[in-house]
Amino acid sequence: MQRYAPSIGSGACYWRHHVMNSPSLPAIPPSASGPDPSPAERFDQLLANRHSCRAFLPQPVPRTLIERLLATAQRTASWCNSQAWQVVITSGEATDRFRDTLCAHVTTRPPQPDITYPREYRGIYLQRRRECGFALYDAVGVERGDRQASARQTFENYKLFGAPHVAIVTTEEALGSYGAIDCGGYIANFMSAACSLGLATIAQAALASHSPFVRRYFGLPETRWVVCGISFGYEDVDHPANRFRTGRAPLSEVVTWVDA
Repeated sequence: MQRYAPSIGSGACYWRHHVMNSPSLPAIPPSASGPDPSPAERFDQLLANRHSCRAFLPQPVPRTLIERLLATAQRTASWCNSQAWQVVITSGEATDRFRDTLCAHVTTRPPQPDITYPREYRGIYLQRRRECGFALYDAVGVERGDRQASARQTFENYKLFGAPHVAIVTTEEALGSYGAIDCGGYIANFMSAACSLGLATIAQAALASHSPFVRRYFGLPETRWVVCGISFGYEDVDHPANRFRTGRAPLSEVVTWVDA
């Protein structure tokens, strides 16, 4: 039976440290000020708690809290301080209309991403992708090889996983790869800032896979590349899709030390 994994995104926070197959990391020095955690400890815990949320509660996030999240993410470093990102945020009925229209669109139209898909996942990158997909399938009860069930789960991307809000992140086409890289930093900080405020997120390349539709829907100029969408809100902590966590590679697999 063929084994395969879906394309899935990342993001979100539930204040519980639950990381699957976490590598052994160097210890962070304790806070010199006493029992309160140090900034390094708080930051480490924040990154450990952030995870991809694939089921949200319908409760909307107050505008003031969204503005605080955006103000924090806006401090992201960028190439020559170009700040390539621009963001569209939906709320309320606007989110529902976009969700419904997007679902109708993707059932009849092929993907048209602005940013080219990876040419190939191979080696350790393919292994990690499969492990992530299989963990999601196991959590939601999709049996290996059940393509109909896996397709239904993948389609949840276009339903925004039930989120009350979505952020569409774009970059200027003329900035090319550098603009996209800057947006990547912004997206990471957006998700971390959301986690610090008790909000859940998931970054979704699936939304960018229909870039021309997204541009037309929101009236964006042709010069804006759609990098991704970020669905966000409050996590449904009881949903099985939110009960698994991904691991991270140990430093020995990603770092080369040069001392001489």
